[in-house]
Amino acid sequence: MVVETLAVAVWAMLPAYVPNNAAVLVGGGTPIDAGRSYGGRRLLGDGKTWRGTAGGTLAGVLLAGLLNLGRPAIAGATGLDLPGFPPAAAVALAAGAMAGDILASFLKRRTGRERGASFPGLDQLDFVAAALVLAFLVAPAWAASVFTLPVIVAVVVVTPVLHLSTNAGAYLLGLKEEPY
Repeated sequence: MVVETLAVAVWAMLPAYVPNNAAVLVGGGTPIDAGRSYGGRRLLGDGKTWRGTAGGTLAGVLLAGLLNLGRPAIAGATGLDLPGFPPAAAVALAAGAMAGDILASFLKRRTGRERGASFPGLDQLDFVAAALVLAFLVAPAWAASVFTLPVIVAVVVVTPVLHLSTNAGAYLLGLKEEPY
């Protein structure tokens, strides 16, 4: 039961886990805030771009499609009851992850943190919260059936560990300027 809960948690969140990493790879270009400031600080900063947001969202949606294709074989081989991703849920998870990261950037600027500065807790769960909220709004029946309380608890526990380890790996590969 614990193994299946963890597997479902990670599987169901993969379309939300991938967008921010993909945005680092495809980002650049015009910042979403176009250089605007509020209260003497940038709204978001140069790290939040239209290209990165679109590319990250697309990567999450495409991954959900690939997971749907591989699901029968993986579920059959493992015996796990892994969920499929209806299109609305795939878009909600991926776009929600990007929106959560953008909102966190806005909050960081308001609290005087510069781009890349650490904000423990927010850095690891901003995208999760927004992805889940959007999934429950856009695909409520699907989200309620997949994101049960045990799965949500697993997501909240596992995500910070995955987030910190993948960021550290991206830092070591020279893809990120900070390891968190």
